[in-house]
Amino acid sequence: MSLSRVTDLQEEGKSAINSPMAPALVDIHPEDTQLEENEERTMIDPTSREDPKFKELVKVLLDWINDVLAEERIIVKQLEEDLYDGQVLQKLLEKLAHCKLNVAEVTQSEIGQKQKLQTVLEAVQDLLRPHGWPLRWNVDSIHGKNLVSILHLLVSLAMHFRAPIHLPEHVTVQVVVVRVSTHWAISLSVSLLARQADFFSV
Repeated sequence: MSLSRVTDLQEEGKSAINSPMAPALVDIHPEDTQLEENEERTMIDPTSREDPKFKELVKVLLDWINDVLAEERIIVKQLEEDLYDGQVLQKLLEKLAHCKLNVAEVTQSEIGQKQKLQTVLEAVQDLLRPHGWPLRWNVDSIHGKNLVSILHLLVSLAMHFRAPIHLPEHVTVQVVVVRVSTHWAISLSVSLLARQADFFSV
């Protein structure tokens, strides 16, 4: 690859970050760029995190989960950190659906966690299939602590089971997609794309 091509790629990365479509003042942490070639990581724009409706949605869902799992003595404090490995999701689904999933109770390895998640999400899919709702999550997004995917999953479960909660209407957030491409280990281009996630367009 020529030096001029590397320079062009660097300029493309700067242009993407500074473009009008890119959310302002997005804080990119080093771990967010430690990705494989052409891999992506999705984050909620910090401004959207402070939106009152978004914060209300997160709080309502947290309170609902903790109320459902009170007898299990499980307390969820942060959705991304507490739900990604499938343990809490398993307990939540078993409690709501009055069923028992055939999964290991405790799994420490990433492979074991993803296997559990796969079983849990397949059970969720079976429950939601009659609604015809789009499934905006998968094993990788949940295990990757993608809060947008986790919220879509929880909102769908709450609606399916007619949870006795009031979900705020028209909650929309800006989503930043970090896509990293490396070239010769010399240049690093990070493109930021503004996307929207509407939690009620099911």
